Amino acid sequence: MARERTWPHKNNAAEIAERQAWIRPRLGEDADLLFHSPVPMATLGRFQECVTSHAVLPVGVVGPLAIDMGEYHLGEQGQLVEDGRRQEGVFVPLAHSEGGLSASLLRGARAIAQDGAVRTFVLADRITRDSCFVFDDTATALAYAAFAQRHRQAAAAWLLAAADQSPGDLESGPVVARRARLWEITPHVVGGDCHLRYSFTTGDACGPNMMTKNAYALNQHFFLPRWLDEGGRPPRQIILEANMGGDKKPSAAFFEQGHGKTVLAEAHLSEKTLRRHLLTSQADLVQLEQVGLHGAHASGMQSFAFTPASAVAAIFAATGQDLGMVGTSSMAHGSIRPVGTGVVIAMRLPGLEVGTVGGGTGLPHARAHLRLLDCLGSGKVYRFAQIVAAAVLALEASAAASMASAGSKNFARAHTVYGGGRAGEPD
Repeated sequence: MARERTWPHKNNAAEIAERQAWIRPRLGEDADLLFHSPVPMATLGRFQECVTSHAVLPVGVVGPLAIDMGEYHLGEQGQLVEDGRRQEGVFVPLAHSEGGLSASLLRGARAIAQDGAVRTFVLADRITRDSCFVFDDTATALAYAAFAQRHRQAAAAWLLAAADQSPGDLESGPVVARRARLWEITPHVVGGDCHLRYSFTTGDACGPNMMTKNAYALNQHFFLPRWLDEGGRPPRQIILEANMGGDKKPSAAFFEQGHGKTVLAEAHLSEKTLRRHLLTSQADLVQLEQVGLHGAHASGMQSFAFTPASAVAAIFAATGQDLGMVGTSSMAHGSIRPVGTGVVIAMRLPGLEVGTVGGGTGLPHARAHLRLLDCLGSGKVYRFAQIVAAAVLALEASAAASMASAGSKNFARAHTVYGGGRAGEPD
């Protein structure tokens, strides 16, 4: 019996053509569109494996979204330091096929501009990888936790030094990313398992590849040999990520503690603006929040906000972010507070996993959209995180107002007008 041909998985011209020929009969009349990409397949092949076709997503650009944002740098202890503030209008690219999303975000941006701007703050910057050292008993795991804590500062210094000699492949020695700096190690012992949650900053990159390299290097080349030299029992296994790292997985821990960039956003909306531009009132929005809180509690919902994932996913797709991180990045805690005759709408996004260099940000469309936002390259990641948070808030203001209308008629009307692939103009 002849051996079946394995699926061609390389990104050279011959294997790309072979994959295309295989799936062409299954694609129907759209095959030519999928195969004739405006970006050469060789270029796309630098960003993922088995490249065969491309996808087209419509991109809506909305704005100006008025943002009063902070300018930040990372302090000597890894803390965020605000250097000043500036207000400007930003045009936001949204790649999606969700009817009504761009119109709603634009409506929110216009309403907010009537009374000022979205005010944003970056509180923290940490991204984590959770490694686990598996021992036979709790006493050994506890001893290892204490050992790792004693060596935290030495481990951080070792990473910086090792980056200068990093060989580039795992077989030759520790592969270390210089820009992934270690700040904290948090142990968690259960039975014979000693989890070590490494907390890093990764510069302007989102950083999962960086912290994976550095966590592996710490596990295998720093902690393990020192532990054995001190007479410690060898672990049964060392697992690089043991599911407490928070990466790409929403969790209660990181909803509270933060993961990636923790960003706050708020905007004031007067009663005049609520009635004239959002067709609602302070009383209706406050009642909506009360009802929504009870609904969220009853369903065990971790986040409380109407539509953060829509804005986050659309901006991520337009700017080459890792789409797997939409789940963590759209964790949101929203609030609506009556102030005077209006309201203050606020949002806390504890887990924004974003980057302005590396990964998909090198794709041509991503570079262009990041350039539009003035977020391309180094020194821009905190600006970008604030723009994402401001966009989420603008969408929240519009969506909440639509839902708060009598019978939620405005919400239903928006989905009737813009849903099902029909385009139109916002009210």
